[in-house]
Amino acid sequence: MMIDAKIPAGDLADKWNNYKDSSKLINPANRKKLDIIVVGTGLAGSSCAATLAEQGYNVKSFCFQDSARRAHSVAAQGGVNAAKNYKNDGDSVYRMFYDTIKGGDFRSREANVYRLAECSLALIDQAVAQGVPFAREYGGYLNNRSFGGVQVSRTFYARGQTGQQLMIGAYQALMRQVSAGKVKTYTRHEMLDLVLIDGKARGIIARNLETGEIERHVANAVVLATGGYGKVYYLSTLAMGCNSSAIWRAHKKGAFMSGVSWIQFHPTCLPQIGETQSKLTLMSESLRNDGRIWVPKKAGDERVPNDIPEEERDYYLERRYPTFGNLSPRDISSRAAKERIDAGCGVGPMKNAVCLDFSKAIREQGRDKIEEKYGNLFRMYDKINGVDAYKEPMLISPAAHFTMGGLWVDYDLMTTIPGLFALGEANFSDHGANRLGANSLLQSCVDGYFIAPYTIPNYLSGELKAEKVTTDHPAFIDAENNVREQLNRFLNLKGHLSADHFHKTLGKLLYDKCGLSRTRKSLEEAIVEIRSLKKSFDHELKITGDEGVNSELEKAGRVSDFLELGELMCHDALQREESCGAHFREEYQTPDGEAVRNDKDFCYVSAWEWKGEAVEPELHKEPLVFETVKLTVRSYK
Repeated sequence: MMIDAKIPAGDLADKWNNYKDSSKLINPANRKKLDIIVVGTGLAGSSCAATLAEQGYNVKSFCFQDSARRAHSVAAQGGVNAAKNYKNDGDSVYRMFYDTIKGGDFRSREANVYRLAECSLALIDQAVAQGVPFAREYGGYLNNRSFGGVQVSRTFYARGQTGQQLMIGAYQALMRQVSAGKVKTYTRHEMLDLVLIDGKARGIIARNLETGEIERHVANAVVLATGGYGKVYYLSTLAMGCNSSAIWRAHKKGAFMSGVSWIQFHPTCLPQIGETQSKLTLMSESLRNDGRIWVPKKAGDERVPNDIPEEERDYYLERRYPTFGNLSPRDISSRAAKERIDAGCGVGPMKNAVCLDFSKAIREQGRDKIEEKYGNLFRMYDKINGVDAYKEPMLISPAAHFTMGGLWVDYDLMTTIPGLFALGEANFSDHGANRLGANSLLQSCVDGYFIAPYTIPNYLSGELKAEKVTTDHPAFIDAENNVREQLNRFLNLKGHLSADHFHKTLGKLLYDKCGLSRTRKSLEEAIVEIRSLKKSFDHELKITGDEGVNSELEKAGRVSDFLELGELMCHDALQREESCGAHFREEYQTPDGEAVRNDKDFCYVSAWEWKGEAVEPELHKEPLVFETVKLTVRSYK
């Protein structure tokens, strides 16, 4: 089945304006009659909830953290893109649109990506008005730096804590609406199911994590802004609590999942140092502006990096991709690092890292200049490793980071379930098969501040005369019973293995067989092994505690969802017989190891439909039509 993205008519540059000009509006007096649930309080969730509340809607905001400010958006460090062309170096909305389309290896929608670039201009003004302390040049102008995959400077930044500063701005906007009585926040609440009535999203079932109580919440529309699912690999740059449960439960209720095997491995993370580690630390990609990446030329070199002379170092990104060098896109940089590590040239105690060297930049610019740009990142590195990176190279390694895949959404950011919207990393919409650095914060903010506040009212205008629904409706009772049944099943299992055991096992399995590279054989093996692991989970799981406050019970539900999601990731990767962006099938590569795309057979977005337990998922296709850009071989050489 082919699915319709509902892209507006008109020239590419006019589509969003055409949409806004023709979208339906709701009288201010009627807005107060409508309720909207927003799950997630990161940049997408907070900005959406605050903006809709300011318009006059009643908003319920949910997060599983103890404060909306604890959302994972704070962890994005390096910057946020906008095509302002402040450096007068040739940037434009079209240039940013093209860089993003190319960066995603021509696997994203033209209309969505152009809208992203177009709205980027307004975001910077919005953030400055909120007081976000972007870096400035001596004369007071906002400063920019470059990120991977581009040749202009369009990344606005607040040292190495841009996500945190943008998050404070969005949080302030949210709290203002809480104070005004238009937003009610539910912290320490986890969404466990979506409630459908007459095929439309009308509410959620949530668990109060402070009491264990199961709660019903009704609304006229539901927004999921719950981030990505990179934690499926267990070791990732994401916080331990990050999970896929909200979007996965929605998927099992009928929302299609798209591009689920497009997982970005960030090239600039701290390497794993032990078997008991629970997460990996992200070092901002901005470091690649001044840091040079290299490994020893000789495999098995046991010398410390500072003892290896210049002529015995392989600056492999500069060698292989001279045009972009150390600022090559993340998927290419990560695979190149893995190739060198696998060849025996890795450094560090576990020989699983490469060097990020600032000695040349410090000689040329001075330590003070490097400290001004990256000081907090160097301090963080020293705190974690006890190493002064001003004096010796940082050791970095690729790690699971961002998920380009997520819930399928149309141009309105609405899923295949009417009334259910997905924003930010929870949807698949803008990045194709690989995300360019600093586009993540951008998408989250743009979705929440500038897109959903038009598209959600456009949907709600048709719901004003809908029948009033209460939480006593049979659909809420059924959904709550299903949630309780699953929780009780977990608690009654008499196994001997923790949820963490299954999560770690799944993560290693996926990293080895559906990670930086994949093969038909590895993916087929992974599907069999995940099914076996799921059977073991259903019998061998051990949950301590009861139905009250119980973090092990929370983990069990999330790991159960990860197991099902992991299998779908392998199906998606197996079905796509090409290499594109972060999806690298070893069978489809050039003699020198570059990706070989197959536009004839795979120029579409995969959209998977849940068909039930132990039943193969059904593939639907959204054809990608390129009217403005020409499909070309993606090259950064």
